[in-house]
Amino acid sequence: MEWGEALVDSLLAVLMACVGLLPESMATPFEYQFMQRALLTSIVVGLVCGVLSCFVVLKRWALLGDAISHAVLPGVAIAYLLGWPFFVGAFIAGALTSLGIGFIERTTRIKSDTAIGIMFTAAFALGVVIIGKIATSTHLMHILFGNVLGVDKGALLLTLVAGVIALLAVLLGYKALFAYAFDEIHAQALGLNTAAIHYGLILLLTLTIVASLETVGIILVVAMLIIPGATAYLLTDRLSRMIGLAALCGVLSTVIGLYLAYYFDLASGGAMVLVAAGLFLLSLLLAPRHGLLARFWQWRVAS
Repeated sequence: MEWGEALVDSLLAVLMACVGLLPESMATPFEYQFMQRALLTSIVVGLVCGVLSCFVVLKRWALLGDAISHAVLPGVAIAYLLGWPFFVGAFIAGALTSLGIGFIERTTRIKSDTAIGIMFTAAFALGVVIIGKIATSTHLMHILFGNVLGVDKGALLLTLVAGVIALLAVLLGYKALFAYAFDEIHAQALGLNTAAIHYGLILLLTLTIVASLETVGIILVVAMLIIPGATAYLLTDRLSRMIGLAALCGVLSTVIGLYLAYYFDLASGGAMVLVAAGLFLLSLLLAPRHGLLARFWQWRVAS
């Protein structure tokens, strides 16, 4: 798609103009085209994961996010078998698994955590079996742990499209998501279709997970869907600020992780998640109202 490559080239040119303003030591790695593509992909993934992570944290969907991230594996394997883009197979598998969890939960006496455990382990096992038959171990490692340094223009374009769709959906549906995230019963009383919001949010999570395959991989993407939101949750009580802080945390984690992966030859996905975990620890310690030091100070004053 020529228009897609032209769009990617234009965005990379703008990004490199911004990178050119940095000190030479920080800009040097981005003389290489693979690092330019990796930087743009990392920024998009960090931004989208950060925004969606707020709703994962507020709805206590950490287990669901983990389930979806693992459940896309058979879709990736089947897409590889059929010669389709990974993105297509992963999104279909994730969407079907999410709908299956909702169907079991709403039509049987089985609780949601059990339904998630059944669907995600079955889907992940199916993916491992298929990949064991058709792909090499190197291929499996790439899918499981990601490799942002090897992102090509096609994968970058798919990540951009998925990211724009997810961010636009959150922007346009912000008021409905706000009501649903804090009080589902109140949202129903306002006349909102909570079932549609529920499944729509799950599909957005699936889309975000699929967009993150190339950067942090299936195993670690759930961390990027939890940690930025949890970090921001300690820093503010307002959702709009929480989304902004989580997005900033997500972008900082992926970009700093990319630097670490380049300079120290580390696994890019692991480096990004470790940076996010480090930011969470700082927040846990130093958050102005909910941090450990603030709570210790309040206890000292009260006693």
